[in-house]
Amino acid sequence: MPAAATKITPVKPTACLALADGTLFYGTGFGATGDCEAELCFNTAMTGYQEIMTDPSYAGQIVTFTFPHIGNTGVTPEDDETADPVAEGIVVKWDPTEPSNWRATGDLRDWMAARGRIGIGGLDTRRLTRVIRQQGAPHVAISHDPDGNFDIEALVAKARAFAGLEGLDLAKTVTCDKAYTWDEMRWAWPDGYTKRIAKGHKVVAIDFGAKRNILRSLASVGCDVTVLPASATAEEVLAHNPAGVFLSNGPGDPAATGQYAVPMIKGVLAANIPVFGICLGHQMLALALGAKTVKMNHGHHGANHPVKDIETGKVEITSMNHGFTVDAQTLPDGVIETHVSLFDGSNCGIRLLERPVFSVQYHPEASPGPHDSAYLFERFVTLIKKNT
Repeated sequence: MPAAATKITPVKPTACLALADGTLFYGTGFGATGDCEAELCFNTAMTGYQEIMTDPSYAGQIVTFTFPHIGNTGVTPEDDETADPVAEGIVVKWDPTEPSNWRATGDLRDWMAARGRIGIGGLDTRRLTRVIRQQGAPHVAISHDPDGNFDIEALVAKARAFAGLEGLDLAKTVTCDKAYTWDEMRWAWPDGYTKRIAKGHKVVAIDFGAKRNILRSLASVGCDVTVLPASATAEEVLAHNPAGVFLSNGPGDPAATGQYAVPMIKGVLAANIPVFGICLGHQMLALALGAKTVKMNHGHHGANHPVKDIETGKVEITSMNHGFTVDAQTLPDGVIETHVSLFDGSNCGIRLLERPVFSVQYHPEASPGPHDSAYLFERFVTLIKKNT
């Protein structure tokens, strides 16, 4: 007799991703339950999902990971770039697996649940990535309900109601509340993170959403770092008598944050001290110098972006996370373009011809390459030494 047919019970979706145009993606939810809305981007990095989730530059965004195996190395407090996740949620191909890594102290799913962040797995992330590339970063809403009950009409309405990142100052939501000093250096085997003891160059870092590893990188090249909130004025910055000023990464529209940050930067530039900017700091330095920034179609997010140093011809593999870019055509006289993306030719770096001021769009602290861009921190210190 033939074997009895096996009855297959369909798995009921427990999460839903709704795009503002009404497109729906169903999958398996993990992490926190509830709803949230944000701009959707994709990231091509194969590692570093915890650093990405805790990077303040991802405020107001949900991240789609193109690499399918997210969660397999677990989580550890050592990899947090700030105290808590900042990205609103994540979208992955495969549901996170049990962690398998000697450094892991926890599970990604539990970590997200404890910190109020929603994840959805089991989606066709290739299709979703094509949507983002072809149509631009969409506004979306994501819902996680263990019972699989979704109010689709309300979810789409939330996606459509999301205001977007243009004109939005998010630096004020992620910056520090008050000034503090930083002395922790980069992780190194076998001691891990160690403290800087020797006296160094006094540097003020403006926190527009600074990643911890940027501050560690500054400390590691000989800087005594004092971190100030994004709202700091030029007078407050210069009161610390810094040998150099660092402008950090951060989220949102640089033109919006620039309403209060650009006057500060202009005041610092007038003092003729070395200035180094990364990401949002790069964009706002360009604004202070008279250039313009524009919103990109889908931005650059990943750890494998080739950038060419125009002055040396060197190609660096870089880590990027930005949805706005400096319009190189608007750079004024005396400011030159130093780096360009080999993906699309967009601006990735500038410097002043007559003063010790430079910035880059990418993240040298994120160990892409893995050390292709570490020289930038050394360059900053060299300019400080020459200027003192």
